Amino acid sequence: MDASSVLTFLLLILTAIANADAATAARSYDWKSLHRRSLLANGLAATPQMGDALVSTGLAKLGYIYVNIDDCWAELSRDDKGSLVPKKSTFPSGIKALADYVHSKGLKLGIYSDAGYFTCSKKMPGSLGHEEQDAKTFASWGIDYLKYDNCNTDGSKPTVRYPVMTRALMNAGRPIFFSLCEWGDMHPALWGFNVGNSWRTTNDIADNWDSMISRADQNEVYAELARPGGWNDPDMLEIGNGGMTQNEYIIHFSLWAISKAPLLIGCDVRNINKLGVQAKKVRMEGDLEIWAGPLSDYRVAVILLNRGPGRTALTAYWDDIAQESEAKICRKYNSNGGFTCMQDVYSETSCLRILGSWDEEHNNS
Repeated sequence: MDASSVLTFLLLILTAIANADAATAARSYDWKSLHRRSLLANGLAATPQMGDALVSTGLAKLGYIYVNIDDCWAELSRDDKGSLVPKKSTFPSGIKALADYVHSKGLKLGIYSDAGYFTCSKKMPGSLGHEEQDAKTFASWGIDYLKYDNCNTDGSKPTVRYPVMTRALMNAGRPIFFSLCEWGDMHPALWGFNVGNSWRTTNDIADNWDSMISRADQNEVYAELARPGGWNDPDMLEIGNGGMTQNEYIIHFSLWAISKAPLLIGCDVRNINKLGVQAKKVRMEGDLEIWAGPLSDYRVAVILLNRGPGRTALTAYWDDIAQESEAKICRKYNSNGGFTCMQDVYSETSCLRILGSWDEEHNNS
């Protein structure tokens, strides 16, 4: 995908996530026994989410199949039966008709609600007190994904309100991906796996370096709690919105991808990893950091990150990289000595010759 296409996708109101053959991956797990889930055992989120998807771009063929509607999609008042009413000016044919159309394109439809009396915009009702009814409504419409916000509540804790919707979704008769969005206030990474398929670990991100890198830091704390079926979510990617440099956006995307975070933009992430182990910082020296995490097939993803303003050399050590992963580092040898092939996904470099460590200059400015 070229840069102009990425910019176009980022301007879309509808966001999407991709399912990299989640159904196949889900079948490889015995969810109830392996993960001992007390509430949510729907077999979803076996791989991390991706970004915007429209059939016309060809991205659906690459696995981008979820199209998500965010806030403000409903009328301010429920109908006389207490049901949510799609906003007539925006969805004159209703949400079910939209879901049917989206499904006919081979995609899935996501929707938004809130664990409060109103959503964050205050322009539509929340689901507090209507969880069972709303879950059944979403299922009857053919909804596949629910983002659940945390505004305008009754003052009770998210740990009380969110499981109510979990149970409602499990009883709705349709598998629905459950995205918890309480901004990390009650450390949902500690309890979210029994409740949802992903959980926000941070407050809202802004399109600048300080906001982005701080979200990566906050999310990394919970790396060991992310796994297939439940993912840490440091909020959407800001790539293409103009607030950061190209190199900063590369770092942004790299950190989200290696962290197995939801990638809520229109990017080609065909080589998504199914092992599902979030990367961690394996070395920190001032502004210099090495991030590493295992991939499938005995591979390891590594980021050499310079957070400072100046250009400098970074070295990644095999001992550090292997220490934080269960994957073994497989080295190849030839007559000239030891070397390891490493793919730089942002350049044409396909193989770097190293002897025990990889020295690479990296600059974020």
